[in-house]
Amino acid sequence: MKFVDETSIFVFGGKGGDGISSFRREKHVPKGGPDGGDGGPGGNIFIRGSNNTNTLLHLRYNRHHRAKPGINGMSKNKHGKSGEDLYIDVPCGTIILDQETKQCLGEIINENDQVLVAKGGKKGLGNCRFVSSVNRTPQKSTKGLVGENKSLKLELKLLADVGLVGFPNAGKSTFLSTITDAKPKIADYPFTTLNPILGVIKTPDFNSFVIADIPGLIEHASEGAGLGIEFLKHIERTNVLLHFIDVSQFPQVDLMENFSVINRELTNYHSELGKKQMILVFTKCDQLSDPDMNKEIQTLFKDIQLPKYFISSITKKGVNNLIMAVDQSVRNSYLSGMLYS
Repeated sequence: MKFVDETSIFVFGGKGGDGISSFRREKHVPKGGPDGGDGGPGGNIFIRGSNNTNTLLHLRYNRHHRAKPGINGMSKNKHGKSGEDLYIDVPCGTIILDQETKQCLGEIINENDQVLVAKGGKKGLGNCRFVSSVNRTPQKSTKGLVGENKSLKLELKLLADVGLVGFPNAGKSTFLSTITDAKPKIADYPFTTLNPILGVIKTPDFNSFVIADIPGLIEHASEGAGLGIEFLKHIERTNVLLHFIDVSQFPQVDLMENFSVINRELTNYHSELGKKQMILVFTKCDQLSDPDMNKEIQTLFKDIQLPKYFISSITKKGVNNLIMAVDQSVRNSYLSGMLYS
């Protein structure tokens, strides 16, 4: 299924039903009296969170959404039925923007969260509403009003605890496929991963957290090189970043330069990304020509004050230790959020 994380839609609240002008016609009531009922209010439109979808693809080709109109009033003081509300389901993590005012109308974080995006039109009033001491037989009634019309932009930011960043082919997808049930495409060429992929990690102590694999970055990605940075929004909500560095070509490849390039692209996208908790993950350690190179890499990065882990997703060496460290970092981030919120 194609991954779509941005789309535009048009919403039209239901029109309010018209009130009517009507008079009673009864045998034993000589002059009768006004009995025109009110119309029903138009239906509202809500955007609602759903765990049954993880993309906005279903809205890309279905852009116009109209709520039901209210029913017109009837004689004998019968009021029209309200128009049925319309619910548009979106993935959790969706932001709703008004395209004209650029205002954020709300965010869908949890399943069944609802945001009212278009109000239905007000109902029209029947002539029985206009009876007064000086006007016993009013013929006045009002029409129902048109509902709100809006052009909306929907933007999906995946909800994950941990984000994987690094150069293409740094081993992120292999790591994800090893520790979760996610099935990312894995190959030995750049940009194998074209869309963000989510996986759930379960720890030995029955805890779990969600991890997002982001398509690889390259130098000048913030200027549009490679796949650019269009998917980096999906790690804005993460608490911890795992920065993957492929050590299989060391010392031919400058690992410190690779580390600096990715950090620079993260900061260029959003300064807050550079402030997130980060763990350095040196991958493909099974392919090092000399195991003692681990010490050389440690020395190279000794001034970088970040947790560092050497792993091999193929042999699973160091993977469990990394998972436990990430789990603790996620717990600490939630705890600090509870303490300072």
